[in-house]
Amino acid sequence: MPARATIFGRTLFGVLATLGLLACETVPAAALYPKKGDSEPHRGVRDARRKAIQGIDISRWQGEIDWAKVKDADTRFVFIKATEGGDHLDPSFKRNWAEAKKHGIPRGAYHFVWWCRSAKDQVRWLKKHIPRDVDALPPVLDVEWQNGSQCTRKISRDQALAKIREMLAALHAHTGKKPIIYTDINFHEDVLEGEFNDYPYWLRSTAAPLKHRYNREKWEFWQFTTTGQVPGITGDVDRNAFFGTEQEFAAWRAGRFDIGARKWHGGEPKVASSKPPARPAGASAPKAAGAAPPRLVPPGRVPQRTAATRDAGAIMRD
Repeated sequence: MPARATIFGRTLFGVLATLGLLACETVPAAALYPKKGDSEPHRGVRDARRKAIQGIDISRWQGEIDWAKVKDADTRFVFIKATEGGDHLDPSFKRNWAEAKKHGIPRGAYHFVWWCRSAKDQVRWLKKHIPRDVDALPPVLDVEWQNGSQCTRKISRDQALAKIREMLAALHAHTGKKPIIYTDINFHEDVLEGEFNDYPYWLRSTAAPLKHRYNREKWEFWQFTTTGQVPGITGDVDRNAFFGTEQEFAAWRAGRFDIGARKWHGGEPKVASSKPPARPAGASAPKAAGAAPPRLVPPGRVPQRTAATRDAGAIMRD
């Protein structure tokens, strides 16, 4: 190829590559989930749309759902409203629970806490209705102030924490799985800052990155829009992103990885060691630092093999 054509080709390739990168920045989620959308997208949550593992949360308000289409849109998980307070069962819960399983979508149930009901009453109710399915995701405790409902009374921080502890323990004992805590900005600031740091957190922010809204170093799920558009669901639906890898998501589902404490219970990924091979003691140290002078071996003789010499040159492993 002539030099002039080569230069032109390289220039054209660079321009196209730059335009491609700019396009990815403008619509970061298009390549991941082309079938999903948002009726009121917000630029402040674009980082959540970049996450590979995404799902939804639903309740009766999503009406009849075409689960085959939801699955086909690459929905990786769904949290389904089960119970509220001490006497309310979402009328669509049983159907949604069965249909999500039928279509192979990992699903978890959530309980919406009422502060005007005792923890004992709510524990009794959620135990009655939240399934103990082995293949289910861990349950969720939804804690937020009930603004606009008949249960608007706020309780003290200490009272709220005591109720949360009691219900988390009950959910864990009932399902055998460590629950997830869902909350919003106001309730987290009023009650949860610095608390339950070993538990997985599912946080809501629909207009800004979580680090700009929460005084918290880590989280596991981000509810980034309430105006999501997903095939199979009429109208808006909440969309969520998982903060972790494919391997962590699979291990969490299998009970081998605690996403809240970030601890493995067997089967953790192997990481290649970056440490250099061990050397015999004093082999490269200067004489002033205690290095042993080299010892000449007469021809035909080999030094006696000892435990120390067997270990010399061994490779260090994690």
